[in-house]
Amino acid sequence: MNQMKYRIEAAQRGCQPAPTLRSNNLLGTSRLTESIRATREDRGPQYVISAMNELGDELGKDVHTMRVPILDYELLVTRDPENVKAMLSTQSQDYDISSTRSNAFMPLLGEGVFTSRGNQWKHSRALVRPQFQRDEVTNLEFIERHVRTLLAVLGNKIGENNWTHRVDLQPLFFYFTLDTATEFLYGQSVGSQASIANGRKTTTGIDGAAFSRNLDAAKHFVDKRGALGKFYWLFPHRRQMNQHCKEIHEVVDGMIQYQLNSKRNPLSSEEKGNRKFVLLDELAKETKDLSELRNETLHTLAAGRDPTASLLGWTFYMLARHPRVFDKLRSLVIEEFGDINSTSHTLDYNRLVKCDYMFHVLHEVLRIVAVIPMNERVALRNTTLPRGGGKDGSYPIYVRKGIQILIPAYAIQHRPDIWGEDVEEFRPERWETHRIGWEWIPFGGGPRKCLGQRFAFTESAYVVARLLQRFDKVENMDPVKEIKLHTAIENRSGTGVKVRLHAAEMEED
Repeated sequence: MNQMKYRIEAAQRGCQPAPTLRSNNLLGTSRLTESIRATREDRGPQYVISAMNELGDELGKDVHTMRVPILDYELLVTRDPENVKAMLSTQSQDYDISSTRSNAFMPLLGEGVFTSRGNQWKHSRALVRPQFQRDEVTNLEFIERHVRTLLAVLGNKIGENNWTHRVDLQPLFFYFTLDTATEFLYGQSVGSQASIANGRKTTTGIDGAAFSRNLDAAKHFVDKRGALGKFYWLFPHRRQMNQHCKEIHEVVDGMIQYQLNSKRNPLSSEEKGNRKFVLLDELAKETKDLSELRNETLHTLAAGRDPTASLLGWTFYMLARHPRVFDKLRSLVIEEFGDINSTSHTLDYNRLVKCDYMFHVLHEVLRIVAVIPMNERVALRNTTLPRGGGKDGSYPIYVRKGIQILIPAYAIQHRPDIWGEDVEEFRPERWETHRIGWEWIPFGGGPRKCLGQRFAFTESAYVVARLLQRFDKVENMDPVKEIKLHTAIENRSGTGVKVRLHAAEMEED
């Protein structure tokens, strides 16, 4: 009866069905198991493209939206920018995040801007949004302190002929962004760089290395839990995940309490004038609920640490394999900001954001690897998407209430009909003429667009510039040629970022 009702309503709305990617086994689970296997083999984002191309070959046409039945439910998958625009913007009232996403993240992050919907989401968004519109998010001074620690760690690896030993930059960037994010949020860094370099804990007794390990482990479990979709309850590692989350929460609660207590102590007028911006202090003006403060800051920590670290890692992964791009970018950095010995140039925000080629490089990295490879929405009511139906895919499709739609950013950003036949080539120059639309969504779009976009770009550009001032060459030291997209919510390099760096000559004091 319902099926007849849906068909009638679809016809009334001028809809036609999207093509179906059918299962290869009787249980109807083959596509789910294929996807999980591909993710385990660090080729999850590529699998989506291959599945769509497989269906296209079968139908003799390009397929950009498809229906995927799995057991007793179905998914829609679309790499059509017009459909993305509809879900995230023009028809956003019809779509929201699914319970799958909420259930996956909830043990780690709790209720907050990434996991809530409706009025609870509006409350979380209103609480956090004003803080990312402040000038303090572009303050580079506190970032510089942690950059110096990173440079010191790399300096200790410099050996013969001013070349470093082989180093994996990927974990170093994750420690770095963890330290900057925690200082921005809580007023103190967990000190993971210092903890790794010399085993030191912070003055408040935090083991930054252990905190980093727990965060990594918990996020991997979140990703595995989310991959099971509506069958998340089959996730077998609840006890381990809960233990990692417990240890993370204890550290965060301690930092919150420490900062709130420090705010209660009277300050001299000089200290008040020099007091740095701490996001927690601003949130605490709006709520005193410790659970809410923990959840909202953890949401921001997850968004501020891992995607930026992944972007930095992938940037040097690409620069090590494309010396032309490295040389061009470094020349521009030196011309604009001076080399490691220069004192006549200032690397400040206003000048940094005018370094166009830097941002062309970062945009191209985000396009090639899609740091956040998958987004999703669920239909809140019976509705439509503008394209994907009919023989040529130009008709709207009917979307029943409760249907989940996957948005594979990687697949969108690797469409040759949008990006050109050189779509697989790392070529930052394409951004000299390309105008951003819904085919490039590393930060989402519409009402739920990521609040930290400006902060992420500022931090990434600053770190790249500072490292290029210090090092004048980078060489790839990874023998694996095939790119491995290792997913833990965001994409990391499955083989790390193994390079060696040549230190530029420094003047003697």
